[in-house]
This record gives sequence, C-alpha cells and structure tokens, in this order.
Amino acid sequence: MKKLILVVLTLIMIITAWSYLKIEGIHFDNEADIEKLILTGSSTVAPLAAEIGKRFESLNPNVRVDVQTGGSSRGVNDARAGLADIGMASRALKDSEADLHSYTIALDGISIIVNEANPVTSLTQQQIIDIYTGEITNWKAVGGNDRPITVVNKAEGHSTLELFLHHFGLQNTQVKPHVVIGDNQQGIKTVAGNPDAIGYVSVGSAEYEASHGVSIKLLPLQNIAASVKNLRNRTFPLSRPLNLVTKNEPSGMIKTFIEFARSEQVNDIIAAQYFVPVAP
Repeated sequence: MKKLILVVLTLIMIITAWSYLKIEGIHFDNEADIEKLILTGSSTVAPLAAEIGKRFESLNPNVRVDVQTGGSSRGVNDARAGLADIGMASRALKDSEADLHSYTIALDGISIIVNEANPVTSLTQQQIIDIYTGEITNWKAVGGNDRPITVVNKAEGHSTLELFLHHFGLQNTQVKPHVVIGDNQQGIKTVAGNPDAIGYVSVGSAEYEASHGVSIKLLPLQNIAASVKNLRNRTFPLSRPLNLVTKNEPSGMIKTFIEFARSEQVNDIIAAQYFVPVAP
C-alpha cells in the first residue's frame, strides 16, 4: 500500500513539474525549432496558398504555413506593416504600393455568374452596368423570367470589387446591391441558392464549383467565354494576376516559399484549383 501511495505521489510531482515547465515556456520537444510563415489577404489566393503551404510543410517539416483571409487590401497593408510575412493580392500592385514587392504565382479572371436555372445565357456590357446600378431590376428586361433581380456585390477591401468597378467604369456608390458578400464561396453559394441572383467572382473558383455540380453558370464577357482556357490564351477581357507580396526583398524561408509557389512543383495544385500556372 505504501509503495502504491509513493508511486502516485511521484506521478503527481512529475505531472506538476511538467505543467510548470510548459507554462514557463520550457519545451522538451521541437516546438522552438518550428518556423512559422504568416500569409494574409485575398480570399481568392488563400485556398491556393493553403494547398501550396501543405506541400511546402511536407517538404519542410520545421515550417508551419498559416493562411488567413480578409481581402487583398488587408494582404497589402499587413505586408507593409510587418503583420504578415507575405501578403496575398488578387490584383497587380498600385502606383501607391510601388515600395512593395510582388510575385505572380498564377493567373485568374472575374466572371459574371447566375443561377443555373436562369434562362439568360449572356448579357451585354451595358446590361450588366444597368443591372448593377438599378436601371434594370427585372430579368424579363434582358430575356429572362418575369422575376426581380437580386444583385450580389462584393464588400470593400476585395480586389474583385475594385477590378469589377474599374472594368465597367463604375463607382461603388453607384451600385445598388441586395446582398453584400466577402469571399468567392459566399458569392457562389448565394447565387446557387437563389434563381434570381447575379454576382461576380473568380473565374477559377466559379468554373471549379460549376464543374463539381454547384448550380451556377458563368456568363461570357464581350462574347468570350469565362473559362480557364481563355485565361490561358489571354483572350478573356477581365483577367488578373494572383500575387504574393512582401515588404522587403525576400530572404530566408520567405524567399524559399515564394520560389516554391512559383515553381513547376505546384503547377498541378494550381491547375486543380482552375487557375493558370505561370511556371513553364
């Protein structure tokens, strides 16, 4: 009995000591050797960066890649402020961001999407403008059903919004949305769940979801189909780079990750997400 009590007391002392050392930050494993890379920004780039990060971690067991969304503006601002090792932006850098460094890892575009059940198969530039500014409010006016149009717009801070507005010559104050969404998946789910909705999202994300049975369809733009094929051959009129952004010239593990993300080692990941690789 005394031996049993002694064993129990010894175990309690060991557990107590271990807990204390953990609290004090003393580790007996390899946690201190783990290098963490933080990426923040574009909700279009984030899923791609996360998959690239998983492969990078498998090749570099001492590295953990933490990917956070929030929009391209967050990615650029976080990179500049040093809050992220790498920012993610689904657009080119602006003149006011020329102090930063950007590295393209893939190409994408922006597509108008409607519900698969919508009989409308195309819209002119002016019709899209009129729908988003509230001049056209019923699908019947563009050859569809006699149903009110549900306009889905992007939230501020997302490059998809900026590029959409720029392409159609609009200000965000002119847009009359019924629903405001953040990332691509929110937009796709909203349109897939509403037969009267119209939205705009990443071509890659939309084509991927449509090919996997989600009830959306991509409308052509200027009579050119919204597709990865037309992004690849540079004929789709609303395309964009998917960039990684840094404050300074990359070095160390940041440089290694960016080089990996731009290499042919991840072309299969990029293609699987319906984007266009830039590596040969």
